Amino acid sequence: MIDVDHVTKTYGNFNALDDASLGIRAGEFFSLLGPSGCGKTTLLRMIGGFDSPTRGSISIDGQPMDGIPANRRPTNMVFQSYAIFPHLNVEQNVGYGLKRLRLDAGEEKRRVEEALAQVSLAGYGKRAAHELSGGQRQRVALARALVMRPKVLLLDEPLSALDKKLREQMQVELRSLQKAVGITFVLVTHDQYEALAMSDRIAVMFGGRIAQTATPKEIYQRPVNRQVADFLGGMNFIKAEIVGEDGKSIVVETQSFGRITTDRPTVWAPNGNAATLGIRPERLRVLWDDETAPRELAGKVIDRHYFGEITHLVVEIPGMEKPLSVTETNDFGADDIPVGTDIRLAYDPDALVAMAD
Repeated sequence: MIDVDHVTKTYGNFNALDDASLGIRAGEFFSLLGPSGCGKTTLLRMIGGFDSPTRGSISIDGQPMDGIPANRRPTNMVFQSYAIFPHLNVEQNVGYGLKRLRLDAGEEKRRVEEALAQVSLAGYGKRAAHELSGGQRQRVALARALVMRPKVLLLDEPLSALDKKLREQMQVELRSLQKAVGITFVLVTHDQYEALAMSDRIAVMFGGRIAQTATPKEIYQRPVNRQVADFLGGMNFIKAEIVGEDGKSIVVETQSFGRITTDRPTVWAPNGNAATLGIRPERLRVLWDDETAPRELAGKVIDRHYFGEITHLVVEIPGMEKPLSVTETNDFGADDIPVGTDIRLAYDPDALVAMAD
């Protein structure tokens, strides 16, 4: 549906986007994820026609978009601020863009009602803008975009103004809506958990470049480099020495985890024999009492942080430069482990991932 081909956007000497290429499929929920200033909104605006590439090209549904303005593209955008007109009621806000299509009154009314039903606001047409909650305003903005029947819906951090509980509720609703209407959604967000929860695929961006494009599971479990791994949730990084490799795997030696065989990363530029392994905190498990495991580590709890359903333990391991972060659910009493406790940790060697620095 969308083809971004070697797109660069410069402002003077600054590269806001640097040689970005990606393909977004029809009917896909695709997220552009990264920290502020990474170029994700710049790319979204160029897809929508609000900015033009300095170099490269963008096509939508097989049609080059060079020189085609925003109002003639098969896209519509939902902005972070919603931009609801305060002097218009809900149905007037939703139907505002239809005026230029010069539909008859019956068809316009039918399309507005259909769009409101899609976002679960049937019956709200006469309600004034100031009578809406934050979540309802967000739904009106979505309905106003959907009523134009775009091939692509562009979403520029549309949930960032909502509180945590409502934001999580709207994530579920937005994903359900995308499945129901079946069109391509492209979301810009800096929230990694939002992208993981909602997306079919994600492009992770830093400094105007796309670092990795993959499914949420692949990006989380197999990040291509340390920067991606660190951005998407917690990660323990472990120094290792390469002692053997073939085309698909490498063998490394570590001081505390022993010898590990792991998949060779898709992006691989080792520094001599040095390598970096990563393991997520939840892939380390506390061993209780006489419980044993094929692979164990012994250490001491030096700090802990309680988060309701889970506890983060900070565990010092002999021979490691930095302590390990361990995430445990509180079902078995992780929240009752005091600082200073000697504990044992189990791990699966498959959970250790080699990555580029």
